[in-house]
Amino acid sequence: MRQDETPIEGEVVKEEKGSGKAPDTTMAMVVYALYLASFVLGFTSLIGVVIAYVYKGKGPEWLDEHYRYQIRTFWMGFLYAAVFSLLTFILIGFPLLVALAVWLIIRCVKGFKGLQETRAPSNVNTWLF
Repeated sequence: MRQDETPIEGEVVKEEKGSGKAPDTTMAMVVYALYLASFVLGFTSLIGVVIAYVYKGKGPEWLDEHYRYQIRTFWMGFLYAAVFSLLTFILIGFPLLVALAVWLIIRCVKGFKGLQETRAPSNVNTWLF
């Protein structure tokens, strides 16, 4: 911060406990929405993960956990999609791709709910939900 205590653009301002002002969760919500929009427009999840990488570390710890959760969701989903796509050649991949879609929806809904309650998502390190 400068001497007059006005924050520089992009600078993270640490809020005092009990200040009553909640951090801005808009970008985290946008990332979850972009992940869900990837069912219609396949490339939006790439935009979402870039946003998550950019905003990670620029907020309170519980919000950073959301960005971490979103980054993990992208990479795990990418891995699952690659493996399940290969398995479509032996026809087992089709139901697994449906399960992947359900998995992604559950993780996004879980993230939205955590943002609404201003808390980190539970089990950030899990490969499941």
